[in-house]
Amino acid sequence: MAQLYGYALFHLNLAFSSVEEGRRPEIVEKCYWPLLRLAADLKVPLGVEATGYTLREINRIDPTWVETFKDMAAKGQIEFIGSGFSQLIGPLVPNDVLQANLELGQMEYERLLGFKPKLALVNEQAFSAGLIPSYTQAGFKALIMDWDACAANHDDWDKEWRFAPQRAAGPNGESIPVLWTHTVAFQKVQRLAHDDISLKDYQTYLETRRGDAPRALPLYGNDAEVFDFRPGRYKTEATSSKGANTSEWARVRSAFAAFLELPDTEFKSPSAILALDELEPAAQPLRLDSPQHPIPVKKQHKYNVSRWAVSGRDDLYANTSCWKLYNRLREASPTGWSSEAASSTNDQWRDLCYLWSSDFRTHITEKRWSGFQARMKGALAAFPQSESSGTRPRVNQPASAAIRQEERHLEIQTDKVRLRLNTRKGLAIDAVWLDTFEGPAPFATLPHGYFDDIGYGADFYTGTTILEAPGAPKVTDFAPTTPLIEEHDDAVIITAQIATPLGPMTKVIEVGKTAANLKWRLTIDWPEWPRGSLRLGNFTLNPEAFEAKSLNFWAHNGGRDTTAFPLLDQVVDHGAPVSFLVSANAGVGLTEGWMEIGDAKRRYRIEVDMTKAALLGLVTHRQVDGRSFCRVSLSASEMDETRNPIDNNNGPREFSFALAS
Repeated sequence: MAQLYGYALFHLNLAFSSVEEGRRPEIVEKCYWPLLRLAADLKVPLGVEATGYTLREINRIDPTWVETFKDMAAKGQIEFIGSGFSQLIGPLVPNDVLQANLELGQMEYERLLGFKPKLALVNEQAFSAGLIPSYTQAGFKALIMDWDACAANHDDWDKEWRFAPQRAAGPNGESIPVLWTHTVAFQKVQRLAHDDISLKDYQTYLETRRGDAPRALPLYGNDAEVFDFRPGRYKTEATSSKGANTSEWARVRSAFAAFLELPDTEFKSPSAILALDELEPAAQPLRLDSPQHPIPVKKQHKYNVSRWAVSGRDDLYANTSCWKLYNRLREASPTGWSSEAASSTNDQWRDLCYLWSSDFRTHITEKRWSGFQARMKGALAAFPQSESSGTRPRVNQPASAAIRQEERHLEIQTDKVRLRLNTRKGLAIDAVWLDTFEGPAPFATLPHGYFDDIGYGADFYTGTTILEAPGAPKVTDFAPTTPLIEEHDDAVIITAQIATPLGPMTKVIEVGKTAANLKWRLTIDWPEWPRGSLRLGNFTLNPEAFEAKSLNFWAHNGGRDTTAFPLLDQVVDHGAPVSFLVSANAGVGLTEGWMEIGDAKRRYRIEVDMTKAALLGLVTHRQVDGRSFCRVSLSASEMDETRNPIDNNNGPREFSFALAS
């Protein structure tokens, strides 16, 4: 067997969602000091990653730890790996915020350590191709990502690629070296430390990782706080070991020692693995994302991007508030983030990055959640919202509209839009044409029986609202309604009041006269918001209006540039449940407030006002009876183990989105 190189990365996070701030000194003592001792005792150059915020907190609690780390790093005994100022999810924030987070992190690292790291761990290992230019602009030369999350949707990948650094491809041909972590590998170390497997079991596992050619194995690539400390996130957490003889850090030490005792092994720093020439095949340019998972995330699919977008205690409130703060900060500094020009507003950008951290969006404690809300209110108060007149803009040449209602359909035609609504189904779109009225309607309701496949024998409505909660009947807006119709210079406005079992809903549809668009303003006034999946829009493409072979969707998942995702021969279902507990498996970030879908001839834009509600895009696509079944939904809520509805932010919620040519 050939040489086996080992490397390890420990992620430090004092902002851990389920840990109260008062316990942070305990983490430094029980987790971070043993980590340094482990590196020194075994003489292994461990990788250690922390956000700028965590490093600053460690320095506040115990500056000796930072000085010791700095000294060890200077001697090559340990390697520091960056990530940004806070642990925010790059594919869920605007590019300015992503760039600010990376560069503010680099400033903090230089201030406390005296240098800027070149290697970055992607936060929560939630990746998108669009992030690459932002990382390179911030001075990073390579990224760390999870192999298992990326390889799951690339059956054509050679499995040997996981044992060597490769290159992650960006949206426009650029690429950056990528070093892997392996989920199973780090879980083996955790299981050994928690006494779930024996040292002999672990040694057997290591032997299975050898090959005929040299390989690099990431022995560990996860949290440091899971050893000799319990955050209290789960009731099923293993009981922490007591006593020096059963220390979990001692078991981690035994794992690494077992690796070193094997013949033909060598422990290297993460950067040293990147520099090895003998690892082959290496440096393959790979698309880490895919139409199925535009934002791959570490570990199993239950850890998908929806957990930070529309789940948690109230991700919708948290993210929407961040978008409001971002827009107000942009108004105060119209050129956006710049590490040079924005020095006068660095504190505000830093606060925004902190508030956008993933740690406020999962298992956050009630005390810390209250603190988050108070801090958010204070941040918003520092940038008062500009007054709006509330009046519609004047149009120099008012356009006319033809309006006709008969039986179940309301038909409206302007110079730019032709629309047929179903008044028996809560103003669902029966068909809509935008800009050109020739040919089949691009978006429509596919009626019962449209497909022969009985699995698709239902009505697939467009422009609807659907809530699915476990153990409860589906709640929809499919109710008969008599709408109020108003004609203005620039639009026809249709308003409907819809009763649901959970409370009233007001739907307002604006039909453009001078622009080829439809706009929805939706107010849902439910006294209580249940655990479940709430999806809006549900825009169903008409298979007869698009060319299947060139069908794509385009999106900003963080970063400056859009990424294209071809749908030909792809089975995509972002909203399919992972289990009874997890209602979605993927999503689209909408970080510039829109995504597009279409073919080689025409594209349509789905826009979202993220300051009203920061929604997550969900795409469905597959071939049914030789035709493309494709729709885009906008998720306001999904269910997983982090979902914890409380009464803080219940009541009316407003949503605003649009469909445009």
